[in-house]
Amino acid sequence: MAEPRYILGVDLGTTSLKGALFEVGGALVGHHGVTYPTMRHADGRVEQDPADWLASFWTVVDRLLDGRDPATLVAVGICSQVNTYAFVDAAGQALAPAITWQDRRSEGEAARLNALVDPDARARWWPSGMAISATHMLPLMAWMAAARPDIWERTAKVLSPKDFLLRQLTGQWTADPLASFDLVDQAGHYIPALLALVPGAAERVAPLASYRSVVGRLSHPRLPGCSAMVVNGTMDAFGCLFGSGVSGPGEGSYMSGTSEIVSLVGDRPGGAPGIVSFAPVDGWHVQAGPTQSGGDTLRWLADLLSLPHAGVIDVAARADRTGEPGVLFLPHLAGERAPYWDAQARGSFLGMTSADGAPDLALAALEGVAVSARLIFERCCAAIGSRPDALYIGGTGNSADLWAQIRADVLGVSLHRVRCLDTGAVGAAIMAGLGAGLFPSIAAASRALVDVTRTFVPDPARAARYATMTARYEAAYHLLKDLYRR
Repeated sequence: MAEPRYILGVDLGTTSLKGALFEVGGALVGHHGVTYPTMRHADGRVEQDPADWLASFWTVVDRLLDGRDPATLVAVGICSQVNTYAFVDAAGQALAPAITWQDRRSEGEAARLNALVDPDARARWWPSGMAISATHMLPLMAWMAAARPDIWERTAKVLSPKDFLLRQLTGQWTADPLASFDLVDQAGHYIPALLALVPGAAERVAPLASYRSVVGRLSHPRLPGCSAMVVNGTMDAFGCLFGSGVSGPGEGSYMSGTSEIVSLVGDRPGGAPGIVSFAPVDGWHVQAGPTQSGGDTLRWLADLLSLPHAGVIDVAARADRTGEPGVLFLPHLAGERAPYWDAQARGSFLGMTSADGAPDLALAALEGVAVSARLIFERCCAAIGSRPDALYIGGTGNSADLWAQIRADVLGVSLHRVRCLDTGAVGAAIMAGLGAGLFPSIAAASRALVDVTRTFVPDPARAARYATMTARYEAAYHLLKDLYRR
């Protein structure tokens, strides 16, 4: 009997690389993940070694294909963390540690470039009126050109983690319009006038291709006989959107990993302040936003309380979640992305009394992260002109039942949790299948690869609590933000 044929999806996330291997018919046959270090410096620099990404990729591939004929691998798709960049030479080798989306070094360059963008041009390029953020590629290019001209002069391309891997696997330069949202217009094309703000930037961006384009073939001594199609893929937000079960307009997803990502699909152009409005893809008009800290809040609090991550959830479960909100938490531990896009925002516990203990602080942290996602959800609803009554959820942050229920209660919508929480890897497999012609549509691929295992229904008795908490959260941010301006 012939061995089944396989498709591989890979999600290169902020803390780990996850892979999911599926039979072409849709059965999940294995998934595996490998973590890699992040270097956090006291001056706000946050970096990773691109060599760790490649090593992790091969570790995952070796594990998932162990005992299987590499020739049966049909297609590979990759998605990755967004706004993390490697500066590479003409051979595709990293010239310095990659600068991650949590890094704050280019705040000054972002402010300078923002001031150069004409308001009318901004409105034409980005319906949401998006500001240039310190996490975007252009200010990081400007920083590198000014601070490390030796590296900038040797830089051939600036690549996302996905595109770095694709270069190593196929020898090709590539990028995609979705992951390059900060540099493209609504037609999905680079904006020459924007790139011209940083001399040399236009020559250092990779050519754009669709997320479902085949970049090349995977041929490597570690995989004898393999000639799998390598598909371009895109950013993790879209990978998670595809891999969560979303199949068309009027639906959406809520992913919780290191950060929170809420994405809704509309059937027409739209926009809202603080939200990223992506170029249309396959008739989808996606409105989305990432926070700066989701699961990373759990990591921070676990370290602070000397507890395992699950221990924070257990401690929070002992707190009272009825009635008026008590302690309020702003999860701006390293600034905030959507909807504020404020690199200087800072985290805060507010409203504490001597009666509050670890359970109250732990609960406030879980609730504060959920409120940060609610702000994005509400703006995404405004952008698409409707409000879904349910979202699909995934990511390891949604593995805990208590936190998933808190999110349902805070957002006020049902949340469908999927079987494989590594939705980015599932979405990358969907993109691989689409690019290889194995599925006719995202909806068809989703039906084959995604299963919902539990639904969390919002408790109407807690609606007033979280409406009050959301109002206090927004008021607190605006009252406190000027305290942290330099």
